[in-house]
Amino acid sequence: MPDNTPSTPSTPPINSLPSPVTFTDRVRKLTHTVLHPIGTGLHRLGVHPDHVTIAGTLLVLVAAWVVGLGHLQLGALLLLLALPLDAIDGAIARAMQRTGKFGALLDSSLDRYADAAIFAGLGYYFAVQVQLELLVLAFAALVGAYSVSYVRARAEGLGVDVKVGWFSRLERVAIILLMLLLPDLLPIGVTILAIGTNITAVQRLIYVYRVLKQREG
Repeated sequence: MPDNTPSTPSTPPINSLPSPVTFTDRVRKLTHTVLHPIGTGLHRLGVHPDHVTIAGTLLVLVAAWVVGLGHLQLGALLLLLALPLDAIDGAIARAMQRTGKFGALLDSSLDRYADAAIFAGLGYYFAVQVQLELLVLAFAALVGAYSVSYVRARAEGLGVDVKVGWFSRLERVAIILLMLLLPDLLPIGVTILAIGTNITAVQRLIYVYRVLKQREG
């Protein structure tokens, strides 16, 4: 579920400052050789990338429901199954040389629903367990996750491509999977997400501010 489908501004983002290579960038580069033939093969079979995007989101919704019921490790396994679909849809789109912008919009929009579902599942679980402090942290993490994505989308409208920060979507998913597989880590994981996502949003705001100030001279 990497953050790989930003909104589509009217003009391509051009940065004045170098954008550091992120963990998501490294993973995408490493997995390209695997995803390319998969995407090509599925395209030849007539699979549409939007259908893969929707299927992946539905699987995340099921995983979130399972987490809410308290089956944390099963929920983690379902999320692991959904994770490759979020990359395969892009591989299929590249194989079909898709030029339309709707696919990126659909993927980004459904990613937000997936984020909300995961944290809602966690929040419901914490509420049932009467762990209200963790419920608050889960809400803070959701606000941070949305802020990270929102800053990037708004920045692209200003012509700035911003991917900086410690907790982009792939890092967030990695921590969620880890704490679901090892439930004893839930308090630590939710705390890290609540703090880290909001720090990342601030990091991106600062980066955009520096780029715009440099352009203004």
